[in-house]
Amino acid sequence: MKKTIALILALMMVLALAACGAKTEAPAQEAGNDLVSAAKAEGELVVYGSCEEDYLAAACNKFQEMYGIKTTYQRLSTGEVPAKIEEENGKPSADVWFGGTNNPYDGLAAKGFLDNSYVPMNAVHLTKDIYKDPNGYWYGIYTGLLGFMVNTDELGRLGLEAPKSWDDLLKPEYKGLIWLSNYKTAGTPKLVANLMIQLKGHDEGIQYLVDLDKNVQVYTKSGSGPSKNVGTGECVIGIGFLHDGITQILDNGYENVALVVPSDGTACEVGPVAIFKGAKHMDAAKLFMEYALSPDCVELAAQHGSYQFLVIDNAKQPEAAAQFGLDPSLVWDGYDFAKAASDTEQNVNDVMDAIAAAGADTSEGRFKTE
Repeated sequence: MKKTIALILALMMVLALAACGAKTEAPAQEAGNDLVSAAKAEGELVVYGSCEEDYLAAACNKFQEMYGIKTTYQRLSTGEVPAKIEEENGKPSADVWFGGTNNPYDGLAAKGFLDNSYVPMNAVHLTKDIYKDPNGYWYGIYTGLLGFMVNTDELGRLGLEAPKSWDDLLKPEYKGLIWLSNYKTAGTPKLVANLMIQLKGHDEGIQYLVDLDKNVQVYTKSGSGPSKNVGTGECVIGIGFLHDGITQILDNGYENVALVVPSDGTACEVGPVAIFKGAKHMDAAKLFMEYALSPDCVELAAQHGSYQFLVIDNAKQPEAAAQFGLDPSLVWDGYDFAKAASDTEQNVNDVMDAIAAAGADTSEGRFKTE
């Protein structure tokens, strides 16, 4: 009898310890304890992040806290990361890339700088196939809807209505009022270019972007740059992701910011996570992949001013996403993610060449790189 009681007590202790372990290391449950042990043995992880810095810092700090793995990070735009990784040519200074937009990830994968040898177990929670690369080079953690953010006070002062469509942005009354981000340094305008070319055809899409350029005052380095200047009125109409506008409304108190989903069609970004080929801390990188695709990570976004729609089925959506209409179903049905992946680099080159050929100012004073 005593032996039986002792066995029962021992079993209860094991189950209790297992429960505690599950609570602190939940993202790695399916991956197994071997991965956790191997990652801890490496003891270090380096992350390049292209989401907003507050969310990046929170995600990396939480990972370090959960696993005791020293985690350092650097916030870089989605244009800066490929340039840095290509220059390092197979000896990357970081292990993983976290957040941003998927088009630059596609470009880096095509050039052989991302690793697809590991399939994260938590990827089973992704709600759609479009939220992962078909060849396994990246996996989505969130999605954001492309649109316009407008300063209602400034539009009222100027006696103008808010644009309702992409074609509206070409109206002469909006000259000098529009901000976009730099095609060369940010992921957001790459999506704009792909969308316009798919909506209108190549030549017509390029011409549209040349005509749009005539109304653009400045191209910011970061994709969220326009949104950060709408509330102050320095930018009257900003093109970008609508969750960045929500940040300005809810977190920064700019009630004069309104959001517009273009009536003639829009697209969405997928914010991915990926491992760099040749990563020095491969096991820690694999564990971070599991973590990035877990509620422990993605639910931090809304707590730190990032209100993207989440793409895994076991995470709680931020209430602000629904409140302001961040619904992925609003994406134009005809948008071809695979075609965008293969065409982005050429599309961007074609746009920049056409803008320069039209005699526009393409200096760093207008196309910001810092």
